[in-house]
Amino acid sequence: MRKVTLAFSAIALALSLNGAAMAKVHLPEVVSPGVTVAQLAQQQPIHWVSVADIEKSLAGQAPMAVGFDIDDTVLFSSPGFYRGKLEYSPNDFSYLKNPEFWDKMNNEWDKFSMPKQVGIDLVQMHLKRGDTVYFITGRTQTKTETVTKYVQEGLNIPADKMQPVIFAGDQPGANNKVSWMRDHKLKIYYGDADADIAAADELNIRGIRILRAANSSYQPLPKAGQFGEEVVINSEY
Repeated sequence: MRKVTLAFSAIALALSLNGAAMAKVHLPEVVSPGVTVAQLAQQQPIHWVSVADIEKSLAGQAPMAVGFDIDDTVLFSSPGFYRGKLEYSPNDFSYLKNPEFWDKMNNEWDKFSMPKQVGIDLVQMHLKRGDTVYFITGRTQTKTETVTKYVQEGLNIPADKMQPVIFAGDQPGANNKVSWMRDHKLKIYYGDADADIAAADELNIRGIRILRAANSSYQPLPKAGQFGEEVVINSEY
């Protein structure tokens, strides 16, 4: 019994000393409200919208077809592109024309891509409305692909609601996404690139900008909101 009492006394003493040590921690005086990284991205006077704003704007409308870009829109896929550049063309961007890179990227390296929270939130909002969701990417098509699998898993899309990813490709001087967007009768298209907003504008549909993360391998960063388009707040992650 004495040993138990001593043990409890030791524990109490340790907690007391720990509390005393914590009490001595001194923080500087608060001199301003401060700012978070997310708040820094909201300072420019452009047409900011939230996921809730978009959902509210669609209230009462029938289910529709909507589309999403993939890279830097619903997936942060820079790790795979960074690896590809180092492996296939460390001194330039010719790796983007290399079929070996695309075979790796479309079949293996998306396992290192991180789903963006904004992608999850937007896709789930549209699925809840009963909308049909398409993913149209500028990636080069390969004989096989696991992009569809990783997008479905990362964005928590039920198998019966997942459409196969559309590989529009990337040709200089052409916006290959336009015909796919037209064929699927999209009403909204989300993307991070100027070309995404331009494609939507060409078809007179609602183009909504997603912020590209500052550490994306896809540089230079576009100027979101420069065309007067809606920009989703906090969509860089």
